[in-house]
Amino acid sequence: MLAILKKEINSFFASPIGYLVIAIFLVLNGLFLWLFKGEFNILDYGFADLSSFFLLAPWILIFLIPAVTMRSFSDEKKQGTLELLLTKPISHFNIVLGKYFGALILILIALIPTLLYVYTIYQLGNPIGNLDMGSTLGSYFGLLFLVAAYTAIGVFASTLSDNQIVAFISAVFICFIFYIGFEGIAEYLSSDFVEQLGMSTHYKSMSRGVLDTRDIIYFLSITVFFLMLTKLNINKAK
Repeated sequence: MLAILKKEINSFFASPIGYLVIAIFLVLNGLFLWLFKGEFNILDYGFADLSSFFLLAPWILIFLIPAVTMRSFSDEKKQGTLELLLTKPISHFNIVLGKYFGALILILIALIPTLLYVYTIYQLGNPIGNLDMGSTLGSYFGLLFLVAAYTAIGVFASTLSDNQIVAFISAVFICFIFYIGFEGIAEYLSSDFVEQLGMSTHYKSMSRGVLDTRDIIYFLSITVFFLMLTKLNINKAK
């Protein structure tokens, strides 16, 4: 697994992909949070609060993560190297985990510079330090779990086709359904159960600074579920 993980990370940074992902994520967040006028602008908001960032980030990541993961298995299929990879003396699930953690680490690296936002808001508060750290920390945990689930969905979608564009669109669609789709269906059906199937409800719950085990189990279940689906799909490719 470690060999595949290293290969994935090296391939990201040996090409412009890794640098572009990090740059696009930071630039888009920076523009919406600090420059563009609107509901996400922190300076216009008037409060020492990072809620705008945690509202915006899931929507940027819903496109960015599939762009990272779309090549994971679709590229292997297109080049005809997937069959060769599956004959290596390594379990299929370890292959999936290697691909998964390679993409996940890249996204986490992109998130690290956003800690500068926390420091900035901390300093801009009146008085200095007037920032709800509990809510901020909970929001970061929620975002990490959300990223983990998005990445698992993206890796799964990359097994559906040898066309990277198809893999990208499939991943965006599935992420969209799980993030906000169930919430929309729940409003139509007036069903709390359906609402609990969506990521948005659990993400918002964690963003309040409350780390409920139900939310953690939900995200872990989604992540493991799609990783197992990925394993089943590559087994069919044998």
